[in-house]
Amino acid sequence: MKKVCVITLNYNGKKDTLNLLASLVNIEKKDFQIETIVVDNGSLDDSVSAIESTYPSVTVLKNGRNLGFSGGNNIGISYALKNDASYLFLLNNDTLVKPSALRLLFQQMEQNAKVGIAAPKIYFFQPSDTIWYAGGVVDWANALCSHRGMDEKDKGLYNTIGETDFASGCAMMVKREVFDSIGMLDDDYYLYYEDADFNVRAKRAGWKILYVPEAVVWHVNASTSGGAGSPLQEYYVTRNRLLFGFRYATLRTKLALLRETLRIYFSYPTRRKAIRDFYTGRFGKGEYV
Repeated sequence: MKKVCVITLNYNGKKDTLNLLASLVNIEKKDFQIETIVVDNGSLDDSVSAIESTYPSVTVLKNGRNLGFSGGNNIGISYALKNDASYLFLLNNDTLVKPSALRLLFQQMEQNAKVGIAAPKIYFFQPSDTIWYAGGVVDWANALCSHRGMDEKDKGLYNTIGETDFASGCAMMVKREVFDSIGMLDDDYYLYYEDADFNVRAKRAGWKILYVPEAVVWHVNASTSGGAGSPLQEYYVTRNRLLFGFRYATLRTKLALLRETLRIYFSYPTRRKAIRDFYTGRFGKGEYV
């Protein structure tokens, strides 16, 4: 029987992680078994002891320090691959999962050998009928990644299964063969855009990315990074968008990004630091923290 490893990253997020694990108890299993892996990124609260005592069957990997989203998840990915995972479901700890979600993703991927990544429909936790992700769109002219349907009430406009530009790292199922062919998440990003980079590499290697709207997850947006629009989020999005754009976009877009950085450099302190780190090659954790 095939194994699906659910990998979630915890950093001082006891309440969120325990809520997620509670939702995973009711996951429907058909033709696969599940192992849940919590990677702790050096939490300073009592997250680890609470998780281990409440859910003793969950595998807890302790990093001892904050390796970021990419580095932390790579620890879990490496463990899962060494322990015979056929599929790896990367999942934010501030999510809740509908019982049928993994089964629906698994079934679609089993039916199509070329599908390497599959993504569910993701709603905001509050209000629970408002879309956070219904497929990913890459605007290559501006090196911007966006979520289709973002902030819209779900009126059934995004209920068709099909290929998409990228799956959000908030919740994406990946065949182990994808990691075998392109490697893991790029640690240069640390936080934000690592999922877009991973998806681009997968597509260039010939894999398809599938959006499966019947599979549903709810997400508390950016809770571990101080919320949407926080200085931490602004720093990493600014720096990593440049990294992503200069790595994959056209020369025309790269020139546009260069002009944009010159324009905003003296206007926004957090972005100024991010731009400086990009041009000096300071990636990974960078200067912000």
